[in-house]
Amino acid sequence: MLSLTIAGAFCAASAFPAAALDRRVQIVNNTGYTIVEFYASNTGTSDWQEDILGPDVLPSGSSVMINIDDGTGYCKYDLLAIFDDGDELMKGDVNVCEVGTFTYN
Repeated sequence: MLSLTIAGAFCAASAFPAAALDRRVQIVNNTGYTIVEFYASNTGTSDWQEDILGPDVLPSGSSVMINIDDGTGYCKYDLLAIFDDGDELMKGDVNVCEVGTFTYN
């Protein structure tokens, strides 16, 4: 019984760091415009990589869950949204390990 309790405590303790490093972020678009491209690059990188939305778009009033984990282990990312009217909105230094939702207003 004791070994079962210790094993359960170990599993609970080891699950916490994994949850703390979750890089999935709900992106919410409340701007009145459609997001046609979305990029996330770890802070300090000068390259935006590929459009995360691909052929999809994110209409105003909608949201999408995005896994921003690029395999580098970084938590801080710059986020760039490009809208259907050509405007761009960049937010730098977002800690995706701590933020569960990011809203564009």
